[in-house]
Parts: sequence; C-alpha cells; structure tokens
Amino acid sequence: MSESTAVTGVSYDEDINWIEEAIGKRHIKYYEFENFNNIKEIGSGSFGKVYRANWKNYHNFLALKSFFNLNDVTIKEIVNELKLQREVDFHENIIRFFGVTTEYQNGNNDNSKNYWLVMEYANNGTLKEFLRKHFNNLTWGDKFNMALQLAHAVLCLHDEGIVHRDLHSKNVLVHHRNNRNTIKLADFGLSKRIDEAYEEYRTRSNLLGVVPYIDPKKFNTQPYSLNKKSDVYSIGVLLWEISSGQPPFEGMTRYGLIVQIPQGLRETPVSDTPTAYVNLYTECWNGEPDNRPTIKLIVDGLKALNNNHNNFSIMVDEILNLPNNTRDDAEKQEILNYLDNHNVTLIEIYNWLVDDQNNPNSIILFGDFNYFGIGTDIYKIKAFKLYKRAADLGNANGMYNLGRFYENGIRTNIDKRRAFELYQKAADLGNANGMYNLGRFYENGIGTDVDEKKAFELYQEAADLGNASGINHLGFCYQHGIGTEIDRKKAFELYQKAAELGNISGIVYLGNCYRCGIGTNIDEKKAVELHQKAADLRNESGNK
Repeated sequence: MSESTAVTGVSYDEDINWIEEAIGKRHIKYYEFENFNNIKEIGSGSFGKVYRANWKNYHNFLALKSFFNLNDVTIKEIVNELKLQREVDFHENIIRFFGVTTEYQNGNNDNSKNYWLVMEYANNGTLKEFLRKHFNNLTWGDKFNMALQLAHAVLCLHDEGIVHRDLHSKNVLVHHRNNRNTIKLADFGLSKRIDEAYEEYRTRSNLLGVVPYIDPKKFNTQPYSLNKKSDVYSIGVLLWEISSGQPPFEGMTRYGLIVQIPQGLRETPVSDTPTAYVNLYTECWNGEPDNRPTIKLIVDGLKALNNNHNNFSIMVDEILNLPNNTRDDAEKQEILNYLDNHNVTLIEIYNWLVDDQNNPNSIILFGDFNYFGIGTDIYKIKAFKLYKRAADLGNANGMYNLGRFYENGIRTNIDKRRAFELYQKAADLGNANGMYNLGRFYENGIGTDVDEKKAFELYQEAADLGNASGINHLGFCYQHGIGTEIDRKKAFELYQKAAELGNISGIVYLGNCYRCGIGTNIDEKKAVELHQKAADLRNESGNK
C-alpha cells in the first residue's frame, strides 16, 4: 500500500508542528488509518495516489490522497493546501476536506509517519472520464450546467484570493447524486507547486495531458507567474472540452503544443455548439491575459446561457403538453400560436432544437417541425426517423407519434398491430395520447380484439389527465353505452368540458346535445352557435 517517502530531516518541523497542533486542538479531524477498510486505488498523478475507502461501518466512500515525496517541500504545500481548503470548504462545487490520517512505513515511530488527506469522494470520477463515458447522453442543458458549476467554483477561489494554477479535466471531478451531476473542483494547484519544486522530476513527467490547459505566457522565455487570468485560460479550454467530449489536442506531442499554442493554436469549435458559448470560451483563451474576461463575467455569461436554455426547455415541454388536436392543421396552428404568444421566432426555436438533439422532447418537437413544415419544408420521412429515435430512447411521446405513423402508413407500411403495441407502451408510461388512441383501438378492434370495457377505462384514464380527446370520447361512451351504462347527462357534461378545451369534436357533440335535448334542454340557438364555432375553427386552422 505504501509508496510515500518517509519524512526525515528537520526543515519541515514547523509545518509538521502546525499539522499536529491543528489536530490536537481539533481544528483538523484525525482519522486512525487502521479504521479504514475496502481501500482501492482509483487514480494517480505526479504527486501521489488517490484511494477510495470506507471508514469503520460508514457505507459511503471517502477519498484518501497520498504523496510520493513527503519531505519539506511537499509538507509545506500540504499545509498551504489545508489552509486554502478551510477558506472554501463551504462551496458545493469544491471537494470537501474532512481531515488527515497517517500511515507508518517502518513501525510506529514518528520518523516514518506519512500524512494522507481524507477528502470527499466523487463517485463519477474525473471530468475527463465522465465525458468519455457519458458524453453521448448529455444535453446542451447538462453541458451548460456543468460549465456554470465549474465557473462558480473558480469564482469562489478568486473571491478568496486563491489562484488554482492547475485546472484541467483530471482534477475536476464529478459526483452523481439524486439524479444530478455535481462538479467538484480538487487540488488547488498542489501538484503543480510540488512539481515545480522538483524541476528535474517535472521535466521527466508526462505533461501531455496538462500542456493544453496552461496559460501560453508560461511557455515564453521570460519568467511568468500564473495568475487569475491563467485560470480563466484553463476554463476556456475546459468549456471547449465539455462541449466536445474530447481532451484538447488529442494525439499531438507536448513539444509541438508548447511551440504552437503560444503562436495561436487553438481547438476548433464543434459544429453544433451555440455561438454564444463559443464566443465565451474563445474570449477566455485569448493569448493576451488582459483581453480575457474575469471569472465573474464568465459566470454571468454562462448564467445567461443556462437561463436561456432553461426557458427554451420549458417551452418545448409546454408545447408538447398543448391540448391534443386530432387534426394536423389545428395542431400546427397551436404550435405557431404558442410561439407567437411567447415572442419566439421560428429561426430561434428551430436552431435551438437543432442544438439540443440529445434531449428526447427536443427530438419530438423537431420531428413535429419536420412533419408540419414549421421553419422548414415538410419532411415526413425525417419526422418518422426522429420519432423512432425518441421512442428507442424510451420517450412516451415518441412512441405515440411513431404509432400514428404505423397506424396511418405515413412514410412506412401500415401496421396496425405495431401501432397498437406502441400506443400500449406509451400508455403504460402514463402518456394520455397513448391511452386515448389505445382506447380507440380497443373500441374498434384495431390491431386487437374489441373490448369496449377496456376502451372505456382507457378513455377515463386519459380524461383524468386532462386529455381533451379522451374527455370527448368518454362522453361518447356515456351517450351510447359503450363499456358502461348510458348516462346522457354525464355525456353532456363531458362534451362541455371537451368543448371548453377547444376540442372541435366536443364542440360539435355539444351542439348536437342542445339540438336534440341530450342530457340538457333543447336550445336550437345554442346548437347553431356551437356548430358555427366548430366550422369557424376548422376554417381558421385550414387557412393558416
């Protein structure tokens, strides 16, 4: 287990005393090493190794950080790290420091004592590892959120007068909890300061993965101290990495990078990256430090992007939850009316959907745009592929829409049985449109045997979720005794609800009730008004 060099000599005594005094006064918690169990190495670097371990019977993991060269220089930097950690330990996006433990190499004597740091454990590993494993599942909302968390962590450091000096994707960690990924910043330049104290060792070490993140000014012949604007440069590279899912300049040699980066070499933006995000990270990696933004400006820019994304995400969800219409022209007009009422141009929402194709709901709405010809030409084969992709991702709206294509033979062969299966899956996931259409299939024996009772139950479930078509058909069941006893008054009430939701069939049936006295008194004038309203709605949607 042990790989640290024993602490000998006297030059580090003052720092050792500081640690021991802090432990004695309980400013720093001390953990007995023998109480750790299930110890497993999870990473290593130029300064040492990191282990995952349990403490006593505590079921959650802690991280243990060891050091290769635990001598006067390293001890000094450990003390500095502990002092810095106490300044920012409150921040959610900074790895928490819990205390220290000691391991003895040659028996229990102080001359062989090796200090290890006990830290918070991040269960999704480094940002580099996380992007490699999960990038294809990330939406732009996820990426913006991770970038903002990272910037917030660095802002906290800078507000406390701390410069990290060693930001790269192997010391940015990710912790997953409660269906949320949280960025955790680690190592406040500790490894870099230790390495710089050992120039010979540093020259031998493999810096290939670190060079792309270093302020280009550091590669000049003139001495240059890394500063806050150096952190900003590193942030710019990390923002690009989050957008691409790839380490910067993968495959290039460190020597080539050391020459070319100061000459202006930068990574190429990924094609689907929002322009505002590209502008932000390219400002960060400007070759002149004075031309780079402050970390506060970066946070503000990412907040604006995040808020804008959240607003569009809400809009997408709301559009997909608009009252269902059985007529395509009416559904298209509902979408156009929503965008107009929210002052969103077609080009804005269209471009946003193109950029957000890892989000199943955005895939669905983009399919709708291609199906109806919103912001583009009608392209139903593309809509079919998009709905299928969303359905394959387990999205209920995708299953429902794909079912419509199979039911009606839209850019595919008619397959009623396949449509039935897709409506069934969507309904099982709580999709009201799936429930309504599955009810139709049971009522009429489409792709399955006739089962009027099952149809009635499904219309009831859809109606309970506020689905206008479900409410309307439930009324039809009560009027005609389909799967239930005839109750014309109940039918009238349901038609009235469907009509209030703008369902054209509901308006027509309500007019019929007034004309024929079904569940209410005859009112010819009201009947004429309702039938005219339904006709006007059909004409209005058909003319737009």
